[in-house]
Amino acid sequence: MSETARPLTRREAYERRVRQRSNWIAATSTAAVFIAIIVLVPLAPGWPAVQKSFFNWDVFVRTFPKLLDAFLIDVMIFAWSAPAIAVLGLLVALARDARAPALFPMRIIAAAYTDIFRGVPVILTVYLIGFGIPGLGLPRPWNSPFIWGTVALVLTYSAYVAEIFRSGIDSVHKSQRSAALSLGLSGGDTMRFVILPQAVRRVVPAQMNMLIALQKDVALLSFIGPVEIFRQAGVFKSLLANFTPYVGAALIFLAITVPATRYADYLLTKQNRERS
Repeated sequence: MSETARPLTRREAYERRVRQRSNWIAATSTAAVFIAIIVLVPLAPGWPAVQKSFFNWDVFVRTFPKLLDAFLIDVMIFAWSAPAIAVLGLLVALARDARAPALFPMRIIAAAYTDIFRGVPVILTVYLIGFGIPGLGLPRPWNSPFIWGTVALVLTYSAYVAEIFRSGIDSVHKSQRSAALSLGLSGGDTMRFVILPQAVRRVVPAQMNMLIALQKDVALLSFIGPVEIFRQAGVFKSLLANFTPYVGAALIFLAITVPATRYADYLLTKQNRERS
């Protein structure tokens, strides 16, 4: 026989009423905002022109399949950039955490690396590397914008990822390092088996946000040649004199980034709940 449900205490009943009231207010206000947008925006004098230029259904249906094809290039660049960023970022973080005096030059180089590539805008790095390296007259395929655009993204994002990894390493209490060393583990084994597993687990939500940002910034490579989704939308805009392809491209990005963002928030909430 199932156990009878425990009656709520006065505090639990009060908290439930507060949550229900908050949910009701949130749902009502959200519905009111959406209704206001749906009703009021079409009443604006310039709405017919905006609708024709940005929300043209015929243009959307005509261009959307080709935008999806172009988006595959974004996915491919992301797929080979993300692992390289993770590996290089981790190596830079480990170099910055090096404790041996002989490795001090590595710490200086790693610190300079993160300072430089975090300080230069992504688009400027893409321009400098994407146009500068092929300008050396390299033979095919080493003058490809796909290669050097990817290198620009990897160098820039690795600097941010390294700092996230380093924050995770620093968050592990120093007593654990001392305890591992006292048990006879070497410095490398202490980092590998004690520090890194905890550090990586703690920074997963932050790294997820970096992956989301990377997925969007892949579109910046369009400025140096690759015909990915952003450039393809620009081609359609020029051919059709209509901005609807940009709206289609935005919807494709949202379809990828919104679920990823919600998952990152879920991981962060779960992590905070486990710590409390």
